[in-house]
Amino acid sequence: MAKSKPASNATPAITSIVEDTKATMQQALDIMQKAFGTVRTGKASPALAEGIIVEYYGTQTRLKDIASITAPEPRMLVIQPWDQGAVKSIEKAIQGSELGISPVSDGRIIRLPIPELSEERRKDMTKLVKKRAEECRIEIRNARRDANEAIKKAQKASEITEDDQKVMTDDVQKLTDKMIEQVNKLLEVKEAELMAV
Repeated sequence: MAKSKPASNATPAITSIVEDTKATMQQALDIMQKAFGTVRTGKASPALAEGIIVEYYGTQTRLKDIASITAPEPRMLVIQPWDQGAVKSIEKAIQGSELGISPVSDGRIIRLPIPELSEERRKDMTKLVKKRAEECRIEIRNARRDANEAIKKAQKASEITEDDQKVMTDDVQKLTDKMIEQVNKLLEVKEAELMAV
């Protein structure tokens, strides 16, 4: 009879483990989406340059924190630093980045003309997004593993019943399947963008 008591306390444990797992998986998905935004598709998008790290007065600073980034044309990014003294540092950071674009500066604003992607570059970018998607799937599966271990511990410590353990494990698996499906959909969309001429 002593085992039936923890079942009433199981709901907070179920909620906590499953919610924490969902948050971890969502974070992995969000990071992947951000990474996808920085992959060049031949169209100008401010997200391409936002995360470039600039040496700004001795501090590593993201470009979006020291300049406005706009896409006034489909194949052009315009970067306007809030401090004109940062122009040279921004140019240097762009040249050293993985963007593969040469900045054009007039001393006040920096223009980034987005060239057409070659077939080879499209394939390289596709490999890059596939790799990032796989890293995200691994992070999601690791979160599932951690959750399942926490559920087993809770059951062994009699904090939850065996029935609760089964329900929680099923919930975590459903969550994992749903998140991996989202990764696959986002990857499909990004691949289509990259391969569109």
